Amino acid sequence: MQDDLDTSAAATPTWKSPVKSDRLRLVLLSFLMLFVELFLIRWMGAQLVYLSYFSNFVLLGSFLGIGMGFLRGQAKVDLFKWAPLGLFALVGFLSLSPVEINRDSSQLIFFGADPTGLPIWVSLPVVFLAVAGVMMTIGQGVAKTFTRFEPLDAYRLDIIGSIAGIIAFSALAFLRAPPLAWGFVIAVLFVALLEPAFDIRQLLLLTGTLILLAIASFAPNVSWSPYYKVTAFVPADKPSAIAINVNGIPHQVAEPIADRLHEFSLYSQPYAAGKPPPKNVLIIGAGSGNDVAAALAAGAQHVDAVEIDPRIQEIGAQRHPDHPYSDPRVTVHIDDGRAFLERTDTKYDLIILALPDSLTLVSGQSSLRLESYLFTREALESFKAHLQPDGTFTMYNLYRELWLRDRYANSLQQVFGQTPCLNKLDAQGTVAALSVDTAGQLKCPEAVWKSETADVPAAATDDSPFPYLREPGIPSFYLLTIGLILVASLVLIRLSAGEGFRSMVPYMDLLSMGAAFLLLETKSVVQFALLFGTTWFVNALVFAGVLLSVYVAVEISRRFRVPNRTLLYGALLLSLAAAWLVPVDTLLPLAPPARFLAAAALAFAPIFFANMIFADRFRDVGSSTSAFGANLIGAMIGGLLEYSALITGYRNLLFVVAVLYGIAFFLGKATWMKKYEGTRAPA
Repeated sequence: MQDDLDTSAAATPTWKSPVKSDRLRLVLLSFLMLFVELFLIRWMGAQLVYLSYFSNFVLLGSFLGIGMGFLRGQAKVDLFKWAPLGLFALVGFLSLSPVEINRDSSQLIFFGADPTGLPIWVSLPVVFLAVAGVMMTIGQGVAKTFTRFEPLDAYRLDIIGSIAGIIAFSALAFLRAPPLAWGFVIAVLFVALLEPAFDIRQLLLLTGTLILLAIASFAPNVSWSPYYKVTAFVPADKPSAIAINVNGIPHQVAEPIADRLHEFSLYSQPYAAGKPPPKNVLIIGAGSGNDVAAALAAGAQHVDAVEIDPRIQEIGAQRHPDHPYSDPRVTVHIDDGRAFLERTDTKYDLIILALPDSLTLVSGQSSLRLESYLFTREALESFKAHLQPDGTFTMYNLYRELWLRDRYANSLQQVFGQTPCLNKLDAQGTVAALSVDTAGQLKCPEAVWKSETADVPAAATDDSPFPYLREPGIPSFYLLTIGLILVASLVLIRLSAGEGFRSMVPYMDLLSMGAAFLLLETKSVVQFALLFGTTWFVNALVFAGVLLSVYVAVEISRRFRVPNRTLLYGALLLSLAAAWLVPVDTLLPLAPPARFLAAAALAFAPIFFANMIFADRFRDVGSSTSAFGANLIGAMIGGLLEYSALITGYRNLLFVVAVLYGIAFFLGKATWMKKYEGTRAPA
């Protein structure tokens, strides 16, 4: 594809004189690009079993595809008109042949039914490349309009469109809109943006895509929450129950509970120690209501039921055979469990951590799961602080591995100063309940815990919230997949971009900035998840806040030129040092307004200064598309570097960020020093 590119782009400015309609077109194209990226993350997570655990690979594929599209910004061949075909092919393949990923690993635990299919190191690169191909066609469409503006003007309009895309997708999530609604927005934008090249073939492709999404949207018993595709049905072997699957994985069964309290079951465990009926109960992971029904049947006077997914709780309220959510003794909180704890001063007689397995990541940009902050040492300390002097804490699950069960039991022993009770519900001991109280008077109905693991893993922490990772390190299947992705990316960039690959070389400092900025953004996501909850709403607000910080930096840079970029690098270094010196969990005791202001200052100050540096550099590039493409390829590399948090923790990612910006400083120094020398007044 080398001969269809303008290879002089890197040497001379490429922008032209835009007309008024070009501004709206660039905003809409950027809106479409981000909206399709978010659509793919949600849709593919619902269709590919366990891709919810690897949605960051969809994000990385998006960055690669958009970057390649920008590197082809000067190409004569128009790929944008093929975007409807790529989207239809991807949606159709996933609709008709959902892929189940085989993720066998002794290093990292996944929850859900056992899958079959291709090994993960094959499946994930296929997903990655398919997403990259679709996003490349859209990215080139954005790039071709990008070239009509001066670089900072183009970047500003791109940010405006991206902010609008996040707001629109978040609004649909709030309304719990099905995929058909997402597809309709995309189809309307394609119709508007492909004009006058829009033809009957593209209309048929978009219509076909909408039909496939409609089938998924209105399938029997299917509804959509902000996190999952939720399927609720009556199981054949339990006609009085309601089974709930999420993203195709068996998740919960709402069933009559009264009889099961007299059995040796998970739901009887919190009440099996012979204590008087608890007056005040907190249930985190209340779900469809089984634990709530059990607490009521055991004589609880009040129950705070915390559930993060509104649709699952709604199904329980409507269809649970015991109707526990209709009881006036129950107060429902649709919230993150850790965030709820940080906002309440209530003391409880019993706190239950009830099977809070989310089966998904917080976002497509981190290795953090929705429930990760419920299992850290600091979370256990918070549970203890919210118990009455003789209160009891119980957690239960199908732990799948003895080392995970023993990790939690050992963590409880360290935090409570008491050895927990261990009630095994299967021969392997991986289906188990762990109970401990603050007074050390709990009578264990079965046995006191004793480790069956030679080297019990240390407790997870708020800085390294990876309870399902046995030891710090990057699992081998991640390393293999990352290696394959890097090789495939280099080959694809070289083949698809042609001479555009060479045009990226002068902008290696922008590539380094892109990698560093992605890590900064990820650090912000996990920081706010801890401080305010791992909900979809908090996540959306963080991304919007990041883009607003970028927008403010661009607007200032358009109006004022910093006399020396070294000053900006110095301010960035100081803001990174401040963010590292103040551990995030030290902000938790602050009142919510003060906590938000402190968190925003620590998270967004580095982002602001980083984008002041980027904008000052981007202002004078010869080829805005090659420079922006390099930055996006760098963001993909940053996404791969994010896995280093599995070794270092999230706080120490700031060192990686500092090193990457240091590399950018030295790579770009010759360019900007020459510029400042040229503007210096003669002696």
